[in-house]
Amino acid sequence: MADSTFAASIVKKEPHVAPEAKVDADLEAQKIGTEAVDVSSPLLEPDEHQHFSHRAPWLRAGVLGANDGLVSVASLMIGVGGGSSALHIMILAGLAGLVGGALSMAVGEYISVASQKDAEQADIEKEKQMQAKGPAARQHELEELAAIYENRGLSKALAKQVATEFTEKDVIRAHARDELGIDIDDLANPLQACVASAFAFCIGAGIPLLAASFITNHAMRILSLVLATTAALTAFGSLGAWLGGANMLKGAARVILGGWIALGITYGIGRAFGAGYEV
Repeated sequence: MADSTFAASIVKKEPHVAPEAKVDADLEAQKIGTEAVDVSSPLLEPDEHQHFSHRAPWLRAGVLGANDGLVSVASLMIGVGGGSSALHIMILAGLAGLVGGALSMAVGEYISVASQKDAEQADIEKEKQMQAKGPAARQHELEELAAIYENRGLSKALAKQVATEFTEKDVIRAHARDELGIDIDDLANPLQACVASAFAFCIGAGIPLLAASFITNHAMRILSLVLATTAALTAFGSLGAWLGGANMLKGAARVILGGWIALGITYGIGRAFGAGYEV
């Protein structure tokens, strides 16, 4: 009997909270105009709302690259088709557009990202040099870091404390992240960007090429090219909008409209300048 009573008392017993903690909680609640929260209560459930700005950024970039390849090659092929009904001419134009566009994307992306990485590394090296100049320079950098945190809303004392602790832990990483906006663990990768851009471009460019390469009738070939391009534009536009948390219908409509404008203009130019040059 004594054992069961002791066990029941353990189950029912609430965690001990010092009276001072209760008083402090009540006073703090009065200051902010809310009810006091029992400090013995469990933590609230974390907020589970969803963010879209960082959702698979590499995938969003891939969708944009594929859309670029789709519109570029489809426009090139339909422009040639507007001026000539020859199947081999359209196929040749599509292949040239695919290869040339993919290489152009790869080279351009490599140069762009490599330049970005060089700039990031140069900035990090400057921070290292500043830290090596002596105590006065290090104190100046510490005050600079504290000012950044203070401008973000921390009190002067807390900003100084945060800057000091980050400096003691990893001063270069702290300055790179909060002063320069650089994540040392995630520097730009030129080769990765180069390959990804070329691959994404080829995926998009291959759609109109495959849609028109095996149809001998000229009118049906143009129709097949337009329908396949429209379907792909719808898919890419919807996917890009979904990844960004935007309205999928609006995103798809925007991409389709832009693609149709490109197709219409290039077809019209091919039709106008191709007259009399039929192969």
